[in-house]
Amino acid sequence: METQITTKFRIYRSAKEVFEAIVDPEKIGNFWFSSSSERWEEGKMITLRYEEYDAEGIINVIEIDRNKKIVFKWGAEHDNETIVTITINELEKMNTIIEISESGFKEEDPEVVNMMTDQKGGWVYMLSCLKSYLENDVKNLRASLVH
Repeated sequence: METQITTKFRIYRSAKEVFEAIVDPEKIGNFWFSSSSERWEEGKMITLRYEEYDAEGIINVIEIDRNKKIVFKWGAEHDNETIVTITINELEKMNTIIEISESGFKEEDPEVVNMMTDQKGGWVYMLSCLKSYLENDVKNLRASLVH
């Protein structure tokens, strides 16, 4: 079984704007986590918080290619570490494709299909919030998903 999920969105903003929304702790709270401990840079361990759910997680930033690519690991504290690759491809000015792939789900886990489905839904939701934030300055969608 392929243990990778991929989600793609078109965002009508520059690659730089998309990249900065993710790595800048001042911006990430407008669409994804409520806070990020610091700017995302290669080799850093970043603490991400969801105040609304009283939850936090740590990511290990593996690779940064400014305005093009972000790779990180997460989930180690829950013994289900996966690798997330965010690719940002500016087709033309103000027309960018963002693709998120998450891999490393454990095939032998009896819940692997549910986990992958939940993660896919989470990425679709995150990208929807990112698109709304960057294209229309909507900042109140982030914590609206109810499980």
